Amino acid sequence: MHLSAISIYPVKSGAGLSLAEARVEARGLRHDRRFMVVDQQLRFITARQEPRLMLVRALPAEGWLGLHAPGMEPMRVLAPEGNADRMPVRVWGDEVDAAACDAAAEAWLSRFLGREVRLAYMDGYARRGVDPHYGRADDTVSFADGFPLLAISQAALDDLNARLAAPLPMNRFRPNLVIAGSEPHAEDGWRRVRIGAVEFDFVKPCTRCVATTVDHESGTFDPSGEPLNTLKTYRRGSSGITFGQNLLPRGAGTVRVGDDVEVLEHLL
Repeated sequence: MHLSAISIYPVKSGAGLSLAEARVEARGLRHDRRFMVVDQQLRFITARQEPRLMLVRALPAEGWLGLHAPGMEPMRVLAPEGNADRMPVRVWGDEVDAAACDAAAEAWLSRFLGREVRLAYMDGYARRGVDPHYGRADDTVSFADGFPLLAISQAALDDLNARLAAPLPMNRFRPNLVIAGSEPHAEDGWRRVRIGAVEFDFVKPCTRCVATTVDHESGTFDPSGEPLNTLKTYRRGSSGITFGQNLLPRGAGTVRVGDDVEVLEHLL
């Protein structure tokens, strides 16, 4: 088996960025979901409420972020650090002491989305822990829904597409890592895996929601209700509809497309 694709999502619920290699950090891949759009009550906004977020392309660099969206002039956002203004943002049940981005970036996003929003940045002072039922006390996560990384086997998507009237791209599921050469959903049976030189714990199936029905090209919900309607027929369990696995990194390093994937431990 090998790693066939790597993706990051610099802005939570924004467009994905494909990479040839990525640095693995405690919070996940470098630059992944370090920025998050919030409402005026500082609650997180995702494509579940604003599917047009999927059209926001973010190109990260050290210290800043380039934003692009249809009909908008490109915007360069500085990543605030140190003495930046702080704001206590909410993501699910967590409150995170995030850095506030400048007013120009917030105005740009507000114009594009048609509502007043703010932009939060997870700098080095912000900390968000992982659910202790699945991780250790020192495990941390970015603004991702719950875990630092998400992995899916290519065979799982191939199996789903064989059941659909029209095939869907992998980006509907927004994985960080795509693994080729396995059986469909083989990842459901893995506990610990080495990719290149970095080890990961596979800790929890990823429960899927309406965000998977957003067409990334148009920023609108797919009227067919796919892929959820088909997934309900064979991937529904006690915790909901699952597709892919959430990961915790056990060390730092760089992963690259083409890296070998070795299963070190299976679930009993």
